[in-house]
Amino acid sequence: MSAVDKVPAIGRPRSDAARMAVLHAVDDMLVEEGYAAMTMKGIAARAGVGKQTVYRWWSSKAEILFEAVMQDAATELVVDSASTSGEEIDLFLDAVVRFLTASHAGAAYRALVGEAQHDAKVAALVRSSDALVTAATPVLRRAVARGDLPADLDLADAAVDLVAPAAFRVFAGLTETRRRASGFAFIARYAGQVGRGGALAN
Repeated sequence: MSAVDKVPAIGRPRSDAARMAVLHAVDDMLVEEGYAAMTMKGIAARAGVGKQTVYRWWSSKAEILFEAVMQDAATELVVDSASTSGEEIDLFLDAVVRFLTASHAGAAYRALVGEAQHDAKVAALVRSSDALVTAATPVLRRAVARGDLPADLDLADAAVDLVAPAAFRVFAGLTETRRRASGFAFIARYAGQVGRGGALAN
């Protein structure tokens, strides 16, 4: 038995070593084999844990991928605070594009979104907490604090509006056409102050 397979009994906290082994395994397997070829048995074998251990914590490979995406996005999509809201939003959008095109977690996110189109359970999982929207929220909250976005801004809706164009460009293979200064345009549109948005971009 692998050392990471020595996990506590049901009802006790998960072995962090085993959990991390499984999350790393799904990232690697997705890139090497693709979503369709992945199985819970294969994930367990790759992680060096028992299949029962995997099923104790997750009911499907989609759930494992989802947890891996959320965990990795929490660090990969964090950007430093910039001098202006527009600059910070642009930095964030660049991070989103890198995440979706160059990260294993980003590949997992894209796989889940694709699977969600014809699997209701995966769709519900993706809707429960979107990694891109979650990461966008603190960026928008700082823009609100600066006074560049309305104080009553619906952060959830605004986050969707912010990340959706960048995500679509990646899915459609148009990442090279994304122009800079999109952050300033976003602020101008949401704040309803086109003149101010133009001033911010200068």
